[in-house]
Amino acid sequence: MKTAMKLALVIGTAVSITAPAYSAEWGYGEGDGPATWGKISATCEKGQNQSPIDIQTNQLTQAKKAPLSFDYNGRVDQIINNGHTVQVNVTGSNSLQLDGQDFELKQFHFHTPSENTINGKSAPLEAHFVHANQKGQLAVVAVMYKDGERESDELARILKTLPAAGEKINTESDIGLEQLLPRVKDYYRYNGSLTTPPCSEGVRWIVLQEPQFIPKKQLNRLSSTMGDNARPTQELNARLILN
Repeated sequence: MKTAMKLALVIGTAVSITAPAYSAEWGYGEGDGPATWGKISATCEKGQNQSPIDIQTNQLTQAKKAPLSFDYNGRVDQIINNGHTVQVNVTGSNSLQLDGQDFELKQFHFHTPSENTINGKSAPLEAHFVHANQKGQLAVVAVMYKDGERESDELARILKTLPAAGEKINTESDIGLEQLLPRVKDYYRYNGSLTTPPCSEGVRWIVLQEPQFIPKKQLNRLSSTMGDNARPTQELNARLILN
């Protein structure tokens, strides 16, 4: 299991965007894992709108949702291993139009296995594209990855060299960020939280239904670099999942 790292590092689900750093340690092991996060932030234990969740496709609420509109024109700036995940920072204009607002892509990162599940089943890998609007409100677009050979060239370039824990790689290569998203952008939507301490709620979650693919070799490299870094699914409570 991965050892705990200081929360002062830039952590997996963009807490650095919305909340001050915490001095407490957390991780995914027995002594510092999700069951203990309530000691760091009470919201992790007592919050009623926590992420991730299990999406039961026979319990969805049908809704007239607007199509997602992505306008990614920037590039990858840094690849960071912050001890919790491999995080890719971006620069330039990379926007998502949602609820009549522009949400700018701040970073994306990975979880093995997936955190959100579909009908109780996890995918081998999940990417979280973390966006923020001008008020600092977050929208996370989740992309599931399955084993397969139809990998995008862009993802292969990102994963070609992975930094060790606590290290970063600066890159100036232009990578077509929108190519990391599936062509078909049907999605589930729900209200949730950060999946790491402080587990802040009020996050718009968009889970794309169409998976991407990643060869087993690449998946194993990423998994061995990060370790298992998935928070267990949380109770849905009174929330609806929109289809």
